[in-house]
Amino acid sequence: MVKTNTSHSKREHFTNSAFELVKWPVNLSSSLDDKVLALQTSQLPPDLSQNSSSSPLLTEQATSTFGGFNLGLHVGDDAERVTHNRNVLNYFISQQLFDQAEKLSDEVDIQWLEQVHGNEVVTVISVNEQAIVADASITRQKNIALAIMTADCLPILLSHRMGTEIAAIHGGWRPLAGNIVAKTIAKMHSSPSDIVAWLGPCIGKDSFEVGEEVKQSFTQLDEEFNDAFVMQDNGKYLADLQKIAGRQLVSLGVNAIASLTKCTYQETETYYSYRKQQITGRMASVICRR
Repeated sequence: MVKTNTSHSKREHFTNSAFELVKWPVNLSSSLDDKVLALQTSQLPPDLSQNSSSSPLLTEQATSTFGGFNLGLHVGDDAERVTHNRNVLNYFISQQLFDQAEKLSDEVDIQWLEQVHGNEVVTVISVNEQAIVADASITRQKNIALAIMTADCLPILLSHRMGTEIAAIHGGWRPLAGNIVAKTIAKMHSSPSDIVAWLGPCIGKDSFEVGEEVKQSFTQLDEEFNDAFVMQDNGKYLADLQKIAGRQLVSLGVNAIASLTKCTYQETETYYSYRKQQITGRMASVICRR
């Protein structure tokens, strides 16, 4: 876990199995943590026993189709439970951003997206209560949290090394093949050499089996993507989403890259996996300027 300042240390018990703070590249982590809050959720519900007196929402109960910390309203789960989970996430973010409990009301808002596996990128100036149809978002405003939901696809978080601009990208194979990384960076005001990237948990290189058409969608962009695909005896390929995204970032001039190399397909006790479970929840990768 990344270090937090003294005022936040008393809250570390809340940063448990449900939330994992992002670890940026080692040489940048301490300075960037002071400017940007970034985290990854799991499917595991947070332990709220120590926080029941802090906020009434932490004592609410609702049934859940998935029994975990699902944040997706579009997957057939109980809407009341999903809204509760989103409120808990918002509360946790506020805890990390602000020092005093009385300041924890409506200080930060999360911008959710309706992700359609495309390459649309939006710049967020103020939070829209309705999900925005896009697969990447950018903001330069403080206290706006950008969220990407995944359950096998690759979450990508970007920040200027000084924390002045942030972005969140839904890195499924279709958005990646549609150059969503390049489109996002083109809309940012930051020079690629000043951008720091984090690649989150996704379906791993030993589990993501795809057909020839997926491989060709990348190799027709650049033959160098060939080594991100390993042919199998059945004629299909194992694809490496993190390698694909990493290569795209480097080709654009982004060299400060950290990765959480966890496989959602193989670690379903921690993460949701659409490919393995089909009917399942969604996790979130969230980034916010301090």
